[in-house]
Amino acid sequence: MKKIIFLLFVFITPLLAQVPGGFVNVKEFIPSVVLDLRYATEHNFLGVKVDGYEAYKCYLTKKAATALKKVQDELLKKGYSLKIYDAYRPQRAVDHFIRWAKAIDDTLTKKEFYPTIDKKNLFSGGFIAGKSGHSRGSTVDLTIVPLPLLEQEQYTPGMDLCECYLPAEMRFKDNSIDMGTGFDCFHENSATNTRNIGDPQHRNRIMLKSIMEKYGFINYDQEWWHYTLRNEPFPNTYFDFVIK
Repeated sequence: MKKIIFLLFVFITPLLAQVPGGFVNVKEFIPSVVLDLRYATEHNFLGVKVDGYEAYKCYLTKKAATALKKVQDELLKKGYSLKIYDAYRPQRAVDHFIRWAKAIDDTLTKKEFYPTIDKKNLFSGGFIAGKSGHSRGSTVDLTIVPLPLLEQEQYTPGMDLCECYLPAEMRFKDNSIDMGTGFDCFHENSATNTRNIGDPQHRNRIMLKSIMEKYGFINYDQEWWHYTLRNEPFPNTYFDFVIK
């Protein structure tokens, strides 16, 4: 009996790591999209590669990717492209976020990502949660970049970085159009409709919001970069397959 259980474990475990049906590799599905997958690198609010991101790839449900392709096709006609920071997020990555948030003394990335917030308040402030819509496979973090692509600043661990809410010429040189803050900026200015940013930056956010809504996505109003497909196919399922 033990041998049978062992054999079942050996054969089933690899299957659990496979990409489930209904998901697609976004870069293969939308070849023109630009990737800047922060959690597969050390340039994120944890300061390390995040659990579950073992390859520089991103996945979405096919339904979400199909809608996103319509966004991309329209932007390309206007001389722009989408750039994705994160898409499907394994539950184990969310668990990693939680462990990091509880490690109060680890403030390596505070200056850039949460310069005005005490780390112990990240949970109560709604910046970190035990579950994420990303794990359902139809949520995506993204921005708009002009074409041809501008040069992207290369991140080096330990480099001196500025606060994410500062003007674009002062913060990390992301090659996107100016959205008023950097990605994953834990600051009030990240709220989509804040008027604490300039008119050009506000118009850029509205351009992104309008075209995403046109093709069925809903914005999380506290993060200008965060969109979830309306009527997502797995509204109650939180996946944990590794990105590899």
